[in-house]
Amino acid sequence: MFRPTHSSETAKALLALHKDRTDPVAVAGRVMVKRLHGGSAFADLQDAGGRLQLFASREIVGPERFEAFADLDPGDIVGARGPMFYTRRGEPSVEVHEFELLTKAMRPLPDKWHGLKDVEVRYRQRYVDLIANQPVRDVFRARTRIISAIRHLYDERGFLEVETPVLQEVPGGGHARPFLTHHNALDRDLYLRIALELHLKRLLVGGLERVYEIGRVFRNEGLSPRHNPEFTLLESYEAYRDYEDVMRLVEDIIVASANAAGTPLATTYQGEVVDLTPPYRRERMADLVLEHTGRSAAGVELNDLFEEHVEPKLRQPTFVIDYPIEISPLARKCDYDPRFVERFELIIQGREYANAFTELTDPVDQRERFEAQAAKRAAGDIEAHPMDEDFLRAIEYGLPPCGGLGMGVDRLVMLLTDQPSIRDVILFPVMKPETPQ
Repeated sequence: MFRPTHSSETAKALLALHKDRTDPVAVAGRVMVKRLHGGSAFADLQDAGGRLQLFASREIVGPERFEAFADLDPGDIVGARGPMFYTRRGEPSVEVHEFELLTKAMRPLPDKWHGLKDVEVRYRQRYVDLIANQPVRDVFRARTRIISAIRHLYDERGFLEVETPVLQEVPGGGHARPFLTHHNALDRDLYLRIALELHLKRLLVGGLERVYEIGRVFRNEGLSPRHNPEFTLLESYEAYRDYEDVMRLVEDIIVASANAAGTPLATTYQGEVVDLTPPYRRERMADLVLEHTGRSAAGVELNDLFEEHVEPKLRQPTFVIDYPIEISPLARKCDYDPRFVERFELIIQGREYANAFTELTDPVDQRERFEAQAAKRAAGDIEAHPMDEDFLRAIEYGLPPCGGLGMGVDRLVMLLTDQPSIRDVILFPVMKPETPQ
């Protein structure tokens, strides 16, 4: 087995330290471009960290091995050994003394001048997209750093990262159509989860006062630049906190994520200026609707007016607070008006980035709201929240006052890496069936 001693980055750093020539290094990667000049050959080797030039000469490796090097194709994976040096043009290079063909590429890489441009092919063949497009690799490295930063923030604040079931009897915690599957051994239907909420709140009942989960959820809905049926959701719940506390938490998450991605807080998204510097504007939904439409409303009508006339106009980060109770079956009522609940959504560039509540802890009130949702389901609303008797039983043991958050990780990565579509930040997005050639 060929084992590299250096990456392209560390090999270049070693040469910079020695300034002239180094002891032999061993590097490995994919040949991207090859150039022949008489008795010399150059190849760009790409590994996880970047590119490094290989220089092979007939004089050093001998005629037979030189011909073998010259026969390498773009896409081949090779290992090479030799000292690092600078060419006459100042290019850090490995002077090849030995090399091995580790894997032969059977398909050609995309044309070096045009690259892989067809977005359908890019998403479907992500492995080629990653080979051909450095900016794509950068996006997914940024995604990893963002998720690591979120975990670090929660861990430092004493939250426990937990895992809750993907297969559920009752797909609760959100308004969405679930995927249905069947468990053969138990001979019963189960659902892929649409949210993490109800199991995480059960853990607060059990005494775990600060919990979070970053996990895949599944919603049986269409495809769009903002929607993929399988996506990554962050949810957290903290005892003895309300939605005001969660707003500050969201601001901290965005700042930490932007820092991890290397994105300034004063940045642009798809050419439009956006300033992510806290604190963010806070406005009641009813006040925003009155401001933009001149109409006073409540209930579902208020939400419809907001989504049609207001939400697309909210370009800078805005916490929209106090939602109608009819569309918020899991949130605590506002003390000043029981028609509204202590809920907010964070809107940036006309899109929702976070949804949070002061959680409803009263089991009697919760049962009444579930019953109202069940009536909607019976009337044909397939996205109405289902009855969950076990969750009701759990909170009858006592759910402490708490604040909860749900945040779409993919949309956050889109924002911080300036990507237009959710498919640009999911390695393997759901695609329509491939058309036979």
